[in-house]
Formats: sequence, structure tokens, C-alpha cells
Amino acid sequence: MALNPAGATVWQRLYYGKTLPVLTVLLSLLVIWYAGAVYLNKDTLISNYERNEISWDAEKLVSDAWAMERPILPAPHQIATEINKTVFQKKITSKRSLVYHAWVTTSATLLGFGLGSVLGILLAVGIVHVQTLDRSLMPWVIASQTIPILAIAPMIIVVLGNLGITGTIPKSIISMYLCFFPITIGMVKGLRSPDVLQMDLMRTYSASTAQIFWKLRVPASVPFLFTSLKVAVAISLVGAIVGELPTGAVSGIGARLLSGSYYGQTIQIWSALIVASVLGMLLVYLVSVIEKIVMGKMGYRT
Repeated sequence: MALNPAGATVWQRLYYGKTLPVLTVLLSLLVIWYAGAVYLNKDTLISNYERNEISWDAEKLVSDAWAMERPILPAPHQIATEINKTVFQKKITSKRSLVYHAWVTTSATLLGFGLGSVLGILLAVGIVHVQTLDRSLMPWVIASQTIPILAIAPMIIVVLGNLGITGTIPKSIISMYLCFFPITIGMVKGLRSPDVLQMDLMRTYSASTAQIFWKLRVPASVPFLFTSLKVAVAISLVGAIVGELPTGAVSGIGARLLSGSYYGQTIQIWSALIVASVLGMLLVYLVSVIEKIVMGKMGYRT
């Protein structure tokens, strides 16, 4: 049944649009999460009740499970309270502020993303235009992603530390290592996307290799590039966080995860994870906005 948006009621717009399904899934996840918090925290609470001879019932068990100071799985409202305290009630320059830690991680993410983008594009151009690189380099590009980043990150940190390079640079290099791969693969596919007829037409006009590259291959590769960039920026954030873990960093989202792990502060860990996921969504959204602007300027329908 076709729906006329102008004459639709609020309920019809919710029902036939995306809002109601999204809210339904979100509500289901919250119910499962709250139930999981009770299930995972109950053993600790029951042991405490028995040890201290405290009388309890189901209602007390549920309320205590959702209010533990160091729960195995914190309830969503506990995480929301922690985020409110560390994001909105702290100065952004405070080292207790998640905004401060998020910016430290974001700076390494953006630098690594920029370096990975340049590296990925240059590798793709070389692979497409030089047959020797296609045969020799492409297998190594693919093989590079089979090595776990958790194994490489400490080695990168140690080597660069011995060279006197510390701080943002080592983290950004780890980000670059992770994010150059999807950009390389996407750009190779995009640069090779023009079909035979288009290539023959350019050769008919006596176009040089450089003219074919700039006037045909590059415009054809832009949609592939932005698809890869959205994947790469999210992976770059993961790389920056992973890069903070082996160093015992005192700032950054990885540092918050480490300190929360050391002291059993699971609420702190979960709040940092939520902030990291929101940051990842914002970075992907930013790339999407840039994509719409660029594609619109190029005449693509967005």
C-alpha cells in the first residue's frame, strides 16, 4: 500500500518508516542487556548475601544487580551516568574527561587515516599501471593483513621508541597499517572499473596514459574510493586504540580501557567503549558528508 506522506498520521510515518523498526530493535537490546546484567551479576550478589547472612528476594537481587559498583556487566543506566559525569560534567581539558581522551585518540586516528589514504592510493596507482607491481606487490598487500595487529603493535612501539619517536606518531603508524589495505583494494577496483569500450574510445582520441588516468580512471574510481574510506576511517580508529594499549598510555580511549581493566572498573570500560563507537560513527558520517559534496560537484546523483 502506497503511503502519502502529506496525509499520513504520526503513527503511519513511524510504522512505515525506519523509526519504529530502529526503536523496536533498540528496546529489545535494552531489555536483553538489563536481563543479562542480572544474570551475570547474580552469583556475586548471592555469594555476598550468604556470606553476610543478608535476607534477599528477587526484587532486591534485581535492584542490586543494576547498582553494583563493580559489576561484571553494568546496566545501561550506569553507563549513561558515567558518560554524563565524564563527558558533560568535566572540563574538556581535564584528564578525567572522556572528551579529552577521545580527542587524543582522534588526533592519532586522523593522522593515521591521512597517511594510510596516501599510501593506499599510491600503491593502487602503481599496481594498476605497472604490471610488475601487480604481480609482486599485490600478494604482499593482502598477506600483510593476515598478521594480527596485536602482535605487530608492540614491535612498532618498541622500534620507534628506540629511535626516539613516541606519542602520536607510533599510534598513527599502526592506524595507517590497518587502514591502507581497504583503500588500496578499493582504488585498484575503481581504477580498473572503466570498461573496454571506454578505454578504446579514449585511445581513439589519441589520449595519453596521463589523460586516461585523470579524465577516465580517477572519476570512475571516486565512488569506490569513498566506500573504502568509510571502512578505513573506522579501522583507523581501532588501530589508534590498539596502539595505546602496549604503551601503558596515560591518555586516550585505550588508556581509559587499560586503567579500567587494571582496577576492575567495568563501568569505565563500557563508557569508553560507547564513546569510541560514537566517535567511529561520527568519523564515518563525516566521510559520508564529504562524499555527498564531492559526488554532487562531479554530477553524481546522491
